[in-house]
Amino acid sequence: MPVPPARSGAPFLNDDHYSRAMFSILIPTWNNLPYLKLCIDSIRRHSAFEHEILVHVNDGSDGTLEWVRSEGIRHTWSKGNVGVCIALNDVARLATRDWILFMNDDMFCTPDWDRAFDDTLRELGHSAVYLSSQIIEPTDTGNSVVTVADFGTSPETFDEAGLLAFAAKMDTADRDGLAMQPTLVSRELWHRAGGYSIEFGPGMSSDDDFLMKLWLVGCRVFRSVGMSRIYHFSCRTTGRIRRNRGGREFLMKWGVTQRDFKRNYLERTKGNAAGLPNVPRPDFVSRLKRVFYAFGLYPTEDLEGWEPDLPAQLEFMDPATAFRDVPRRDRRG
Repeated sequence: MPVPPARSGAPFLNDDHYSRAMFSILIPTWNNLPYLKLCIDSIRRHSAFEHEILVHVNDGSDGTLEWVRSEGIRHTWSKGNVGVCIALNDVARLATRDWILFMNDDMFCTPDWDRAFDDTLRELGHSAVYLSSQIIEPTDTGNSVVTVADFGTSPETFDEAGLLAFAAKMDTADRDGLAMQPTLVSRELWHRAGGYSIEFGPGMSSDDDFLMKLWLVGCRVFRSVGMSRIYHFSCRTTGRIRRNRGGREFLMKWGVTQRDFKRNYLERTKGNAAGLPNVPRPDFVSRLKRVFYAFGLYPTEDLEGWEPDLPAQLEFMDPATAFRDVPRRDRRG
């Protein structure tokens, strides 16, 4: 598939985008208020541009809901934890900007993290892209693309001055064929792909599923931007929930394993993506695994085990309230 040609005056590069919010930043959170405060504070203090901050509050009984309201932050809310997929889709409906960025609530932005994205978008000149940052984490999890440097594992132990000095001296290049976080895509691409798939609730492997959907609608640039540096506390919210078996679910849905999709498709975009199939094709091992998994529990049983009454956790709009201020047309005469 050919890469769209570079265009001057593209919608996301017009002259007035400096005078308005640049990204719609989606932050799902679940009773993680100290981290959320740090995250939003870092966006406000360390961004080169103004952004639209949007939060989905799961539960919020730890004071999160009250704090978000007191700060005047636009938000959506669910009574309980509805997982990252529904949370993102719910809050994404509030987004008004041309670019949507998904950020975890336990991330901290270093200065000009967003300017690096802007520079990359201008260089690429089209919107069929997935951009992410260079992640810094305090513990070594074996992920070779993450920079390991310990500046604290909690807000109480966080060494901001040390982090900022370290980040300013980092020398990290852009890397293609790589999908990290936070996730930046155009709103156009987000909606074409249909956002996050709720069958992956509460969220394991939902990122890879989103990548597959982006692939299907033509995204062929997956780039980690070296100059955009984000600290990730790696607060394990997933340890508080019953995890879905995302790898099995991905294979059952798409017919290929996550590993094969990344190795045979995403990573091969480092060079020329021309010639790669628009629809990934399963190999023999993937087909065999899929048959084997078919004899086990079906993925939707994970959903029931996690939250058997998901609708009860959600708030639904009252149509009477929604149309209260809409003037009625006089049809008489």
